[in-house]
Amino acid sequence: MGNELNQECQGGPALVVGLDAGGTRTRAVLATAADGRPLGEGTAGPGNALTVPVPQLTEHLAEAVGQAVPEPDRARVVAVAGGFAGATDAAADEPGRRNALAALTAALRRLGIDAGPPVIGSDIEAAFASAPGAPADGLALVAGTGAVAMRITDRRGTATVDGDGWLLGDDGSGFWIGRAAVRAALRMADGRGAPTVLAETVGRELGVPGAVLPGGAAGGVAGGVVRRLSPDVVQGVVEGASGDARHEAVPPAASGPPPGVAGAGSPAGRRPLPPSDGTSWSRPHREAYRRHVLPAVMAEPPIRLARLAPLVVEAAEDTVALAILDEAADQLADAIRALDPHPGERVVATGGLLGPGGPLTSRLEARLRTLGLALDWVPDGRRGAVALARLAHQGRT
Repeated sequence: MGNELNQECQGGPALVVGLDAGGTRTRAVLATAADGRPLGEGTAGPGNALTVPVPQLTEHLAEAVGQAVPEPDRARVVAVAGGFAGATDAAADEPGRRNALAALTAALRRLGIDAGPPVIGSDIEAAFASAPGAPADGLALVAGTGAVAMRITDRRGTATVDGDGWLLGDDGSGFWIGRAAVRAALRMADGRGAPTVLAETVGRELGVPGAVLPGGAAGGVAGGVVRRLSPDVVQGVVEGASGDARHEAVPPAASGPPPGVAGAGSPAGRRPLPPSDGTSWSRPHREAYRRHVLPAVMAEPPIRLARLAPLVVEAAEDTVALAILDEAADQLADAIRALDPHPGERVVATGGLLGPGGPLTSRLEARLRTLGLALDWVPDGRRGAVALARLAHQGRT
C-alpha cells in the first residue's frame, strides 16, 4: 500500500490493525473497523515469538505498525490483532504468546496507540481466518519451508499435527522435499538408489565440480536439464504462511506421472530399483561426489535444504522426483487425516507448495477428495488478522 491510501484515513472512521508476524518478516495492515478495507501497510523483520528475542521483536513490530499507521491516525485505532509464528492463544502462559503480547504491547505504547489489549494468536489461526467469510471452525494446513496441520475451533487452534521442525517432523514440507532430493542423490552415488537427474542438479546446486557429476562435465542423467534456480523460484516454492508465499513464482506442477513413469501407489515409484550396471558414473567419481556433497550440506543450517525443493519440482519426468512429490502429498494428507476431518469440512491451506499451480496442489487435492474435502488456499494471514481485530472491536462495543 502507498501513502496515498494512508492519507484516506485522515479524520475518518475507527481503524484496526492486523499483523502477520512470521519467521521471515512481519507485516502490518491498517484497515477500517467497519468493513476491513485496507488503508496502509508496513513491513519489518522476522516475528517468530519463540525465536526472536522480545526486544528485537518489539522493534520489528513497532517498525511495521509505524509504517502502516500514520501518526495523526493512531488515536483512532480501536483494536489490534496479531498472528505470530511460535505463538498460540491456547493458554495464557504459553511462552510464545507471552513474548508476543509483551512485545506488541510495548510497540503500541511506543507509537502512542491505545487500542486496548491486543489479540494474540498463531500465524496459522490468522491464515485460517483469511479465508472468505473469516471462518471460525475447520482445518488449517501450512506447507512451505515447514509443514503443520491444525484444527481450528471457535477461531483457536485446538489440535495440532506435526510442525515439529526439521529434526523431528515437518513431513511433506519444502525442507522435507529438499532433504529427500539429497538423500536420493547420495543413494544413487553409493549404489542403493535408482538413477535420477537429482544427482546432477543437487550436485551442481551444492557446488560439486562438473567432472565428478553423473555423466561427467559434458553429460547428464536421464536427459535432465540443469540450470541455476533464481531466488524468486526458490522463495515461491518453499515459503509458507511465515514467509512470502508468492505463488506466481512457483513452477507449474505435474498433475501426475507422464505415460510409462511410475507414480503414486506404484511400488516402483515409491521404492526405485537400484541403478543398472550401465549407469555412466565411475566408482571414483561417485566417491568424489559424496566427498563434496556431505560437507556442503553440513556447512549450512539444516533448514537450508528447503532451497533444493524446486529441483525436485523441475525434474518433472524423473521417476525418483515424482515419487518424492507423491510421498510429500501423502504426508500432508496423513496430517489432515489425523485431525479426524468430516466430509465437507473447511480446509484452508497456505504456503508456496499448495498455492495455485503449486507442486503439491493437485496431488493433495486428489487425496483429499477421497475424504470428501477440498482445499481453500490463502496467500497469508494478513486478511485474517484484520478480521480478528474487527471481531475484537465488535465484541467490545
